[in-house]
Formats: sequence, C-alpha cells, structure tokens
Amino acid sequence: MDSDILIYIQEFIRNDILTPVMVFITHTGDYGVLFIVLAALLIIIPKTRALGCIVGASLALEFIITNLLLKNLVGRTRPYEVIEELELLIGEQPDPSFPSGHSGIAFAFAGAMLFASFFGVIELAKSGKYRVVTYLTLLYALILSVSRMYVGVHYPTDVFAGILLGLLTGLISSLFFKRFPRLLPGGSSGN
Repeated sequence: MDSDILIYIQEFIRNDILTPVMVFITHTGDYGVLFIVLAALLIIIPKTRALGCIVGASLALEFIITNLLLKNLVGRTRPYEVIEELELLIGEQPDPSFPSGHSGIAFAFAGAMLFASFFGVIELAKSGKYRVVTYLTLLYALILSVSRMYVGVHYPTDVFAGILLGLLTGLISSLFFKRFPRLLPGGSSGN
C-alpha cells in the first residue's frame, strides 16, 4: 500500500506548479538546520529562552532516536530504490528511509511548542500570538512531511513514524520541564 500511495501522488498530484514549491519546502528541512537555528534564536532572546530550551531538548531527543538509533536499526531502503516507476525529484538520500528525519524534526519543534502551551510549561504560551505561531508551525511541519512523499524519498509509513516520534519527543520534553521547571531559565515561569 505504501508504494501505491507514492505512485498515486506521482500520477495524480504532482504538477508543474506544485513541484517546485514542494521541492523548496522539502529542502527547508535538510539537516535540521532551520530548526536548530530557530531553537538557537529562541534561546538567545530572553523572553523566549525557556521555549528555546524545551524545543532544543525535543530536537536533540528526536535526533538521537531517529538518526542514531532507528534509521540504523531498521535500515529500510528508500522507495526510489525499490519502486521502479517512481521518479525521484531531488537527489538521492545518504541514509536509510525509516523513519523520516525531516518529519521527525519538524514535529519535534512544533510538538514542543504545542505541548509547552497545552501543559502550561511557559508563560509565553498563554498569548494568542503564540497559539497562532504554534498552529502555523504545525501546518508547516505537516506540509514538509507530505513533501517527503511528494518528492519520492519516503514511504507514507516513514513519514507517519517521523510525525509520531517528533510529537512524542515534544511531549517528553514539555513534560520533563513541567516536572523540573527549575531547569528552565527563569524558574517555573520560563521568563
């Protein structure tokens, strides 16, 4: 079924207008640079420092689970190497397919924002602007995840697993700092 979904995307969804957009979006997640830079910026700004710590912890945990453990343990072959009729839209990827690191890191970032708000870990999360930014971040993470299938480098199950892992690391990070607020800059309020 994984293969059928990728062929369906190729045959019925790919088009000349959407393809350059999806290729661009997929590259925004390369090596996690965007998310690492954003987390660093959050840490540098005093008002968002606590959020930066929560997000940074989530990103680090997701990297360890995905890139150091699961990709090497599972070793799943990329779909473009298996599905003969699948056309790859970007360069070949150097690591195994499962789980999607792009999906994982995007949802580790967005999930940390979501759960920090949900559990009231930081004061900043109470503002309406924060909620809007969180929802936009979740939307971006979803589009980035879909782009990985669109360009032909991941199976749907790789992407789904990456999303779940990212959300899980965001949850763990948020709950950890909820339990140990003294570890956040500014103590329990995070300010």
